[in-house]
Amino acid sequence: MLNKKEEHIELKEEAFLSDLLNKLAGANGAVFRKEVYEPGLKDVKMGFSVTVNGVIMGQLGGLEAKLSEGDNVILMSLMSGG
Repeated sequence: MLNKKEEHIELKEEAFLSDLLNKLAGANGAVFRKEVYEPGLKDVKMGFSVTVNGVIMGQLGGLEAKLSEGDNVILMSLMSGG
């Protein structure tokens, strides 16, 4: 969807995962908000997963997961099929 392999984003100190997703939603517009994350909601959209340093966001406190400089955040579209 975003067609980016990697992007470096500056956030304030003591930022949360929700801060990053809000910034991405503002920068990437309606498609991001429709498919990935709508600011103000309590989770990413169904069909998406977010990891921080290889750990699923739900294990880190969800959107309230604290981020630190150098964290690796990955947004993944989940696939299913058979």
